Amino acid sequence: MTTLRLILGDQLNPKHSWLAAPDDSADYVLMEVRQETDYVLHHAQKIIAIFAAMRDFARQIQLAGHRVHYLAIDDPANRQSLPANLDALIAQYSASAFEYQAPDEWRLDRQLAEYARQLGIPGRMVDSEHFYARRDEAAQLFAGRQQWLMEHFYRQMRMRHGVLMAGPGKPLGGQWNFDRDNRKPWPGLPREPADWRSAHDHSAFWQSIEQAGVASFGEPSAQHFLWPLNRAEALQQLDDFIDEALPHFGDFQDALTWRAWRLFHSLLSFALNTKMLNPREVVAKAAAAHESGRVPLAAAEGFIRQILGWREYVRGVYWANMPGYETQNYFDHQLPLPSWFWTGETRMRCLAHAIGQSLEHAYAHHIQRLMVIGNFALLAGLNPAAVHRWYLGVYIDAFEWVELPNTVGMSQFADGGKLATKPYVSSAAYIDRMSDYCKGCHYDKKARVGDRACPFNALYWDFFARNGERLSANPRLGMVYRQLARMNPAALIAAQGRADEVRAGIEDL
Repeated sequence: MTTLRLILGDQLNPKHSWLAAPDDSADYVLMEVRQETDYVLHHAQKIIAIFAAMRDFARQIQLAGHRVHYLAIDDPANRQSLPANLDALIAQYSASAFEYQAPDEWRLDRQLAEYARQLGIPGRMVDSEHFYARRDEAAQLFAGRQQWLMEHFYRQMRMRHGVLMAGPGKPLGGQWNFDRDNRKPWPGLPREPADWRSAHDHSAFWQSIEQAGVASFGEPSAQHFLWPLNRAEALQQLDDFIDEALPHFGDFQDALTWRAWRLFHSLLSFALNTKMLNPREVVAKAAAAHESGRVPLAAAEGFIRQILGWREYVRGVYWANMPGYETQNYFDHQLPLPSWFWTGETRMRCLAHAIGQSLEHAYAHHIQRLMVIGNFALLAGLNPAAVHRWYLGVYIDAFEWVELPNTVGMSQFADGGKLATKPYVSSAAYIDRMSDYCKGCHYDKKARVGDRACPFNALYWDFFARNGERLSANPRLGMVYRQLARMNPAALIAAQGRADEVRAGIEDL
């Protein structure tokens, strides 16, 4: 009697109960398939990272005594889809049962559930044993509410799991959220710590991926590849982050600069989202660092909020709104992405840096994604589905369950405000306040009209003028609409004319 157990590329958890001890009745299968490389165009580093980590994981569990069948992307026996490969392997092993861990993406959940239903042998889904909350937990918490506030969810999670608590219902430090303390621009000191990650040479591996016909974009960096291969490397990176960067993370988590691409961010999201790391151990180590006096409370709380709060919350939003969330388009924005989203070649310095960094490293931090790239996309009227596909493809940590709500809901407000309390947009003033991007830019950060006026300025006022019917009643936008009402009508017309010019000439910005 043989059970065939499928492990997906984002389920690389050697601590899963399946792997507690070798089981002669279980065969584990991992597969690199075109189904997963081709459903959206992916960054080269994302493809390398997932496949290389899968191969390392397969080797490790095999050394631990588990029976493993691995299908490489260029294996002649690879039928390049999950169902076709599973059919062949079930026949090959004369399997009497099929099991798989709960997928985190809706399309895979539906595909594997349907596959298991039609099998002539028992098929069963088990928990991935990773998240704090169930898929439906956020939906139950927010039942009957029109808007789902992350802060409410976050406080419930803090209390339930006893994280940074001074007593029942009492947050450590007397407040739940230290976000106001975490909005400083970076002056250049303290210096960005040295990159603590280990380098790998995946040149030959990358050649085999290309020869298999897999399309990609972005810089592969195959000779000096820095993303983790396994849990041991990820744990070391977690320790290095807490020692070297977390003490300053809080102050500068929203800072933007062309002088550094990492600053004090953890770069742990890839390891978390592929389940090399468990969120509980990450949160516990950050909390312990504060308790020992090594990390300020504002820094520990800000980092923990991203994991215990936001990460779990957006997963709940995703499962409550799929399918169909990916097609939301509240403002009916239809512009295609300009070609410089694929090259970074624009005279807007902030976008050139944020997109260029994304193409080079397959990574940008949350403010670059939200308040630079996403801000421009929303103001300019880019199609949110196209923006979603770009974010899903370009970022190494982007899996649909976490990326889609962040892009469609938080960044593009395409769900009409179910997730975000307001559209997160700004003129050049915010970018200038939080960054050094505007210094030396081709465009004038203070000008609203004219060929050299920063595109963000005219687009900002045009956006709110066009969408007054939808947005003017939003209590968080009262100041914006009061300013708009006081604006000289001729000045507004001129700004809207400049916005039209920006959209018409978007390829040449």
